Amino acid sequence: MQKKLLTVAVASALSAPAAVLAQTEVYGTINMSLGMVKYTSGTAATTTSVSKWDVASHASNYGVRSRENLGGGLTAWGQIESNAPMERSANVAITPASRNSAVGLQGGFGNFFIGQWTTPWADLDSLWSVGTVGGWGPVTSIIGRLEMTGQAPNPGCVNTVPTPATNVTPICDAVESAGGVGHPFWRRISQGAFYQSPVMSGVQVKLAAQAPEGKATLTAANPWMWSTSVQWAGMGGRARVGAAYDNHKDFTTIGKADTGYRVTGGFNFGVVDLGLAYEAMSYKSAASGDIKAKQYGAALAVPIGGNFVRVSYAVAKDMDSRAGSGAKTYNAGYEHRFSKRTQAGVGYAKIDNKSAAAFAWTGLPPNGNGFTNGPGAGSDVSTFFINMVHRF
Repeated sequence: MQKKLLTVAVASALSAPAAVLAQTEVYGTINMSLGMVKYTSGTAATTTSVSKWDVASHASNYGVRSRENLGGGLTAWGQIESNAPMERSANVAITPASRNSAVGLQGGFGNFFIGQWTTPWADLDSLWSVGTVGGWGPVTSIIGRLEMTGQAPNPGCVNTVPTPATNVTPICDAVESAGGVGHPFWRRISQGAFYQSPVMSGVQVKLAAQAPEGKATLTAANPWMWSTSVQWAGMGGRARVGAAYDNHKDFTTIGKADTGYRVTGGFNFGVVDLGLAYEAMSYKSAASGDIKAKQYGAALAVPIGGNFVRVSYAVAKDMDSRAGSGAKTYNAGYEHRFSKRTQAGVGYAKIDNKSAAAFAWTGLPPNGNGFTNGPGAGSDVSTFFINMVHRF
């Protein structure tokens, strides 16, 4: 009898940690492409035509997430996710918790969490972006990314050059300090508080706000932002639509807010899945007044057995007062699915930049000058590629 009790006790002791570990998950996505990348000559004298082979990583990542049932319908959760460049690691920082990382409580009231996460604005990309193989699509290259051709930094940054009076270098967002217009509408926010409502009749509301930790008395800048969206899915998920509105205060001009709205959605007809997106932003520039930007795009996914043909097309219109700042992009590819976790594809993608534009995909190799990543002004970029994705 004692031997049986000892066996049960040992089994219980060994199984207890397993029960705890079952609530913790290590996960990741490896998304890589091998391709021939081509840059055409641009309007700048230093931008020359060049073609080169390249291995690119498309937001490859790894992370750990945990969930704990607190009882009464309440769940505590946490997630730490980091980027995994997978190539050119000497030039790309590997920063812990650089991607969606937060701690929160979830229950009948919805989901509340604090940390760093994609905004409600950016979350709407999933409703329409069905036309991309690998990472060569319009999301974060054309759609939501007109700051690529910007010039005005956050007034609190002064391009990170120490001010003569104080010899103090302000601490700023990297894109802002590099001269980008405002805060990118596609980008996740840190120092953020987030709320996601329960899904009721297919409708969900999302809210996010960034704490104004950048408030500075020397420049009178108080940069912070908020983002909100509402989305609906119905007909078994075949129909979906969402709208978002963002307000970014003191990022381009002190005392004024950059604003933007977008509408995305799609419908799965069975023989083809269609996605559409439209967005408009207004940046408040003290030098040249409001700078308005508009982008739109369409995407298609055609199923062939368990595989897909995927196509996208998107346009960025010229920004007001900045002639030649627009671009267009298109891509087409075939995706073969070996399993739910592993897929491979092949395709072609191109960005056609106007004379003053320099849109690009993340992870491109240096252009013709050998040291500047991405195209110069007016340089088009294209790639023939093969791609593989594995999730764990």
